[in-house]
Amino acid sequence: MLTKNFPWKTLVWVTIFAIAMGFLENTVVVYLRILLYPQGFAFPLVPIPPFMALTEILRESATLIMLIGVGVLAGKSSISRFAWFLYTFAIWDIFYYIFLKLLLGWPQTWMTWDILFLIPTTWVGPVITPIIVSLTMIFLAILIVYFDSKKVNAKINGIEWFMFILGSVILILSFIWDYSAFILEHYQFKQLGSVPSGDMVKLALEFIPRKFNWFLFCLGELTIGAGIFLYWRRNN
Repeated sequence: MLTKNFPWKTLVWVTIFAIAMGFLENTVVVYLRILLYPQGFAFPLVPIPPFMALTEILRESATLIMLIGVGVLAGKSSISRFAWFLYTFAIWDIFYYIFLKLLLGWPQTWMTWDILFLIPTTWVGPVITPIIVSLTMIFLAILIVYFDSKKVNAKINGIEWFMFILGSVILILSFIWDYSAFILEHYQFKQLGSVPSGDMVKLALEFIPRKFNWFLFCLGELTIGAGIFLYWRRNN
């Protein structure tokens, strides 16, 4: 499948960078868990100082900027830059969990719950879910780089973008569904803007994941998969 024009050198170095970045990200979490969860990470969350919470949000933002930067530097066209961003993000995320398992023996199973993201709200899900998403991202990224290396029109068209964006929105909903439902059990949606931040933090510290929305997750993956199939068929 891969041609002689395929950017193998870029693939190797981007992979090495993403793995190293995964380890670097992992060390921060290792330190945090030793300090905050000496008996092992588990819900509900323990309270942390506001400056530490802000630092975590800024760290996640900085991580995204670094991943975007790699994509911009590695790609030679707008679509290949997008592909390398997806690839770097996915490799980083997978190895983040691999290193957590090696260093802390966590997660115990593929179905162990984890906090996945904090922007714009808390994302939670079984560990297997971000890994599945990452594998999907890797497949799409390699496909884009492959077609781009063949000098064909590798750009994603309107219907394909629609499928990818719609699928991504559905996936995000699956990750924030349980936490959002928990919050809405205590406040009406129209009240959220007026809830004191201290009350919201106190409530968030009571949250224990209950049920992951597998229907939305599978629907999101299928929607993105359909977009990948349309992209492959059009270019192949």
